Amino acid sequence: MNANKWIRQFHRWLAITFTVTVIVTFVALAQEDPIVWVSYVPLLPLALLLFTGLYLFALPYAARWRRGRARES
Repeated sequence: MNANKWIRQFHRWLAITFTVTVIVTFVALAQEDPIVWVSYVPLLPLALLLFTGLYLFALPYAARWRRGRARES
């Protein structure tokens, strides 16, 4: 599996992980005596989603730019 497919698959699994952590956070904060630090748990998957999502967003533009540069040569 090449790097782009691996990152796409990783991004999908991160989305599932992020969703689960948000649900767990809502349940934990709904308790009578909530643990406040639990609200920070979804931030790691969210940050990784940001970086992988930006990479996947830029892929078509980078491919188009590389194609254009190859024609110039």
